[in-house]
Amino acid sequence: MSQSIGYARCSTTHQDTNAQVTELRSAGCQEVFAEKVSSRAPLEKRPQLRRCLETLLEGDELVVSKLDRLGRSQVEVINRLSDLQTKGIYVRTLDGLINTKGLGKLAPLVIGLLTGLAEVERSLIQERSRESVEHRRRTGGNLGGRPKTAEKKERLVMRLREEGESYRSIRDQTGLSLATVQRIIKDYATPIAT
Repeated sequence: MSQSIGYARCSTTHQDTNAQVTELRSAGCQEVFAEKVSSRAPLEKRPQLRRCLETLLEGDELVVSKLDRLGRSQVEVINRLSDLQTKGIYVRTLDGLINTKGLGKLAPLVIGLLTGLAEVERSLIQERSRESVEHRRRTGGNLGGRPKTAEKKERLVMRLREEGESYRSIRDQTGLSLATVQRIIKDYATPIAT
């Protein structure tokens, strides 16, 4: 027998999932999973969402207050909707945005359209990123990554180390971070393979 299972999430300790849980129970959910976790947390750090998804069987309905409860980004939410659709699991939001059971035979079409839009968005983001990198290459802009320490400063680090100075003393004298001092000394100590 199919059942409605709810999932409630709030982001901060100042918020409470009780209101969502009450709404989900009123909407007919036999079981509700709830947690307080950041909206940016990946699925691995959402144990209640994982348990909820593992509990759902074909013909069941997942009920959430809003679609954003299901993932960190639009793409993740749409991918999750697509996965659930493939498994024969319905999704309904209490805000009325989506009800795949109510959509009937149109549900795969709607999910397919949303998935297509998410793929377009993803490719546009990738294209903009590539264009940005190419522009920075052409104009000599910063391409990211760790900036190279000036060779003069690296020689100073090595000279101070050879004089017996500690890492912390070198850090204080050069203004470099302790990690940078350690990296420079390690790099100079490591023979370059030919």
